[in-house]
Amino acid sequence: MIKKVVGASLIGTTVEWYDFFLYGSAAALVFNKLFFPTADPLTGTLLAFTTYAIGFLARPLGGLVFGHFGDRLGRKKLLVLSLLLMGGATMLMGVLPTYASVGVLAPVLLTLLRLVQGFALGGEWGGAVLIVSEHGDPLRRGFWASWPQAGVPCGNLLATGVLAVLAAVQSDEDFLAWGWRVPFLLSGVLVVIGLWIRLSVSESPIFLAAQEKAAKEKGPETEKAPALLLLKHNWREVLIAMGARFAENVSYYVITAFILVYVVTGLGLSKSVGLNAVLIASAVHLVTIPVWGHLSDRFGRRSIYLVGAVGMAVWIFAFFALLDTKDPVLITVATTVGLVLHGAMYGPQAAFFSELFGTRVRYSGASVGYQLASIVAGALAPLIATALLQAYKSSYPIAVYVLITCVITVVAIAFAKETRGADLEEHDRVGV
Repeated sequence: MIKKVVGASLIGTTVEWYDFFLYGSAAALVFNKLFFPTADPLTGTLLAFTTYAIGFLARPLGGLVFGHFGDRLGRKKLLVLSLLLMGGATMLMGVLPTYASVGVLAPVLLTLLRLVQGFALGGEWGGAVLIVSEHGDPLRRGFWASWPQAGVPCGNLLATGVLAVLAAVQSDEDFLAWGWRVPFLLSGVLVVIGLWIRLSVSESPIFLAAQEKAAKEKGPETEKAPALLLLKHNWREVLIAMGARFAENVSYYVITAFILVYVVTGLGLSKSVGLNAVLIASAVHLVTIPVWGHLSDRFGRRSIYLVGAVGMAVWIFAFFALLDTKDPVLITVATTVGLVLHGAMYGPQAAFFSELFGTRVRYSGASVGYQLASIVAGALAPLIATALLQAYKSSYPIAVYVLITCVITVVAIAFAKETRGADLEEHDRVGV
């Protein structure tokens, strides 16, 4: 059963992140030209990344809404809905008219669809990792729950891979004219596959038990919305989750999205250099995330998370130094090591966040903590990095920016309790 649940979560999460990352790559490569045409390439890119960031604004709302109904109705139903919303928005992006055809209406429609993407993704992550965490055993929860996390590099691998193939076989003119639409339309096929698999899994047994218990013990607390219970009992855990997200979220988008801007606009290299580096690094990232999850089962969530945060604080300076060599091999090495260190934070994260909250507020708590941080972390990361590059013409301020986020994460982990091996049902008996 656990393998089936893991497979369904992984495939569904892969589809959702494919859709979400596809936008980030397109924002760096084509949206600046097709939807925000300006004389200055970096200004157009800043405008494209602004709409990219807007998608993150909808994620906490999605986390709150999906968390509320996920804690009331179950994890499975909401996971199906999030997949349909994300896939529909992405396919519609593939048929949007550009600025040359309809003027300012084009970026407006693009932004609205980006908001739908963000809303859907806000509800996806919490449900995907929780349904696995609540099916698995406590001793191997870090390993099993890390597999939905691997959907992130899987999705990025698919999105970057499709774009890299199209960039290799098409001229720049064809890619701008129609080639960029192909990956967005392919989302429809992936959604059908993900939906078929996701519908086949059972609801979380821990959620069903908690729901039955709540029905028998109806009182003032059980009638409250999960978000109200969360704010009353678990505000500290929400802050810890938000702090833990900072370095993980910012570093990821600097390494995988901003790198395309830096390589093309900052270094004057072909976009294929950046795409290929991210492609290879994402493949390694995919393999290492479950390894870090397994290590967190042995050595604890906090210790492995700190390895990633401290390692990233040091490596980010080497990352940009290697990019500045303009050597494709060294650029690939820089990106790969960066994502391996990111995996040390991302691998244990699913189990860690799940173990912070009781079942009645777990979907809301994990989703809200995760998504609120994304507004000021991942949403702004490519935007801030691009603005720093435009202002200083140097990568050093960008590295310092990532370093600051690593310090925030280290402080948050220092205040957290070790949760490895926590009994989720025992958590329900002793608190919300």
